[in-house]
Amino acid sequence: MRYVVRKAGGCLLMIAIATNAACFLASWFLDPRSNYKELRPARSEEQIARSLAPYNLDPGVPLVQRWWNWLTSVTLDFDWGKSPTGVSVGGEVGYRALVSAELVITATFLSVVIGVALAVYTAARQYGVADRVTQAISIAVFNIPTSVAALAVVYVAIWLNQHAGWDFLYVAGENSPNVERLLPTIGDRLLHLILPTLNLTLIGYVGYHLTQRSLLLDTINADFVRTAQATGLTRSQAVHRHALRAALIPTAASVAFSVPAIFTGAIITESIFGWNGMGRYFIQTISKNDVHGTVAVAAVLTAIGTILADIATVFLDPRVRVN
Repeated sequence: MRYVVRKAGGCLLMIAIATNAACFLASWFLDPRSNYKELRPARSEEQIARSLAPYNLDPGVPLVQRWWNWLTSVTLDFDWGKSPTGVSVGGEVGYRALVSAELVITATFLSVVIGVALAVYTAARQYGVADRVTQAISIAVFNIPTSVAALAVVYVAIWLNQHAGWDFLYVAGENSPNVERLLPTIGDRLLHLILPTLNLTLIGYVGYHLTQRSLLLDTINADFVRTAQATGLTRSQAVHRHALRAALIPTAASVAFSVPAIFTGAIITESIFGWNGMGRYFIQTISKNDVHGTVAVAAVLTAIGTILADIATVFLDPRVRVN
């Protein structure tokens, strides 16, 4: 806990600097006035400025003043501002983060478990039939574009639904309308979760399999593993208790930092399966020149990745607790 708290203090400073830099960059590169250019009847520059002023997006106001208004609003009221359409950014990010969390956390957990399990199994049987076959499959899956994999999953699901005679695999949306009561709602969301989770797991496990296999091969014959075997442990016990734990440290850190990227990187999966999560919201904030929305997404995801990486390192590396 002391380590995490100490690291969190430094991370807060880093996040604050990165977030404020993102605010300046977004304000320079995104122009909310362009959202009004296509409206008919056409609006004058003065009308556009008056429309943007309540949202702290008036380009006539100096950038430093707009930044200060945004910063005081975030620090004092935890209000991330409003989009050019007047929607609360905090409310949008909160809702969409929960929607994406259902999908991303489940898919990441399954990807890591499957990838690491395959790595352990194949590293212990290096250059065997199982090792070569699983590597070939992983490399083939790795080269399949996300959109193609998602469409293939949808096609198979539709085919299964048609041959089963009832729709038990849902291909669009995160929930069904008109579903009431707690248990039916949970069951409905779980059914909607199957296909997009399967798609993200298929394209996600490959990296963990190949990376963890290489890391494990570097430690599986190390001196400390042989010493553990000399104390009476079997080879399998020595690999699982010592070699795997040492090899998992860089993987755990990469997983922690990849979670934020997956939140925004699941754009294709969310679009094909109709999930209104952070991936689609990230694209919408860019296309709608939503300065505040873009900054909020970056800040939240950076904080998540930093905290998860620190916790994973402490859990796996005993040297951190000593220092």
